[in-house]
Order: sequence, then C-alpha cells, then structure tokens
Amino acid sequence: MNKKKIIKMILIVFLFSIFFFLFLFYGPIESFKEFWITSAMNTKSHQYLATLLYSDQYIQEVLRKNYVSEVDEISNPDDIYFKKYNLSIYRNKYEKEILERDADALYKVVEVNGHGYQGFLVAIYDPSRIHLATTAYLFQKGESILTVSKREKAIIAMNAGGFFDPDWNSNGAIPHGVVISNGRVVSEYQSANMGGGFIGFTKENKFILGKMSKEQAILTGYRDAIEFGPYLIVNGKRSFVKGNGGYGIAPRSAIGQRQDGIVLFLVINGRIPSSIGADMDDLCDIMERYGAYNAANLDGGSSSELVINGKIINTPVAGGENGLRDMSTFWIVK
Repeated sequence: MNKKKIIKMILIVFLFSIFFFLFLFYGPIESFKEFWITSAMNTKSHQYLATLLYSDQYIQEVLRKNYVSEVDEISNPDDIYFKKYNLSIYRNKYEKEILERDADALYKVVEVNGHGYQGFLVAIYDPSRIHLATTAYLFQKGESILTVSKREKAIIAMNAGGFFDPDWNSNGAIPHGVVISNGRVVSEYQSANMGGGFIGFTKENKFILGKMSKEQAILTGYRDAIEFGPYLIVNGKRSFVKGNGGYGIAPRSAIGQRQDGIVLFLVINGRIPSSIGADMDDLCDIMERYGAYNAANLDGGSSSELVINGKIINTPVAGGENGLRDMSTFWIVK
C-alpha cells in the first residue's frame, strides 16, 4: 500500500470518528445524551465529561427531565413481622432464591443480572446482627471497608452513606447527614440535598425510612441509621422514576427489608465491560422482585463495595488498593 492510500485511509477514519462523535453527542438520540449527562454529573470526579460538551442550561434541562419522585410516607413498623418458613412450594423463582436455605444459615448470596448490569444480593435472615460501623477516625480520615470489617469481626460489610467530598478526592472523614450508631448520634454534618432521609434499624430490628428531624429520629427508636437516598420503596409502594432518575447509570448499592424481616443488601458492579451499571429504576426492579417492603439507595459509584468473610465480592472501581476507597460509614453483619 502506497503512502497516499495510507494517508487517505487515516483521513477517512478520522473524519468518520468526528462524524460519529458529533452524531452521538449532538445528534437526535436524546436517550444517549441524557445517559451521558446524568451519569457524568453523578460521579465524584468526572463531571467534566458533561460540562465540557454541553452548556450549563442544557445540563440542567436534562437533569430536570430525569428525577425520582419518592413516596411521601414514613415506614410503618407494624407492617414488619418476623416469620419462619417451612416451604416446599414457592410463588416464583425469586422467592425461592431468598427462602430456600439451610435451617441454620445466617445469609445467602444471590447473583443478579439484568440489561447491562451484574451484581450481588445478600439475604440476611437475622436483622439483629446488622449494625452501622464508622471509621475509627471520624472527622479525621475514613477507612477501608476491609479494615473496618476486620476490626468489627464482620461476616458481611457494605458501604452505607455518603461523605463530604468537596474536591472529589477527600479521605472520607466526614459523613453526610445525621449518623446514629448504637442509639447515639455520632455525627450530624449537613452539606447538600441528598434526597431520601433517615435509613436504618430500630431497636426492634425493623428497617424504617422517613424524612424527619434528628429529634424525631431519636424518638422513632433508631439504633443505627444514616441520612441518604433516594428512597426506592416505602410501605410496599414504589418511587416514581422519570427517565433514568437523574442519577445516571453507575455502580450501585442499596438496602431493604421484606415484610418477613429478611434484610437485603444489594451491590451492582459498574464501569467495567461486563457491567456498565444500574439506574434507579433497575434498583427498584430488583428490590421489588425479591420482596422488599422498604428499600433505599445508598452511596454508589466508586463507593459501592461488598465484603464477605474478609474477601471483596464485587468489583470496586475507586482505583485505590483493591479498587477500594476510604469511607466513613458501613453496614455490617456481626
């Protein structure tokens, strides 16, 4: 092949790439542009992927068209009852995946798959073993989930709430919102509207969601709780998700409880070839499918992490050691 033909081929490839780029990012496919903008704007360090391409006005228009309308209720604890099963026939395969287990099993891991995502759902059969752990250095620095899991002798650990991250590169020292651990308020830093509200367990081991003040939360009887969101399901009613919910597609974490008291930890892989990630509708689908009566989104993206028996189960994408990042709050099972 002579030199002219090589140059011509390179020019054709270059022009085609430019055309393809312009078609994707400025063409008629609104769903792609909305996916790109909402996903970028909900990352810690890659918002420039949207702001360099689109005006602030257009970004805000897209965000207004993609949102979550949460159920405006507080979870009713009387709807949660603790039930033991002795079943041989199940209503569907999802119920079977949750309820079919060894009699003495504390938990069960179920792999979940959907359009563009893969992850893990952990059914925990004794909610009294679930607690909120924090970094040992609150307001100074966060800790790795592996460090916290080992110190707390946790069988299972998952990330919980968000944290103050003004430069997208903080050390995870300061949790967002009110944090209640063992019935005591240990932090109450407010910096942003995160959606949702209180997410946590009462002294009766019932998972309660509710938008309320710190004083109301204490009266509600929370033993362990964070403030985060959005809520996915409240009292069996699903939140309305417009578009992709405004949170884009990313690694996700969520927590919920069935009416029979079984707790669900969910972690979805994202930003890897085998799993792009999930949006809020996907989380609602999964939690509904497995019988959650109350469920909420947790901090996601590079914070989505799941550890069982001291081993990382999912594929974290923070880029630190083992893909982990230091954080401030964690749901653990002792």
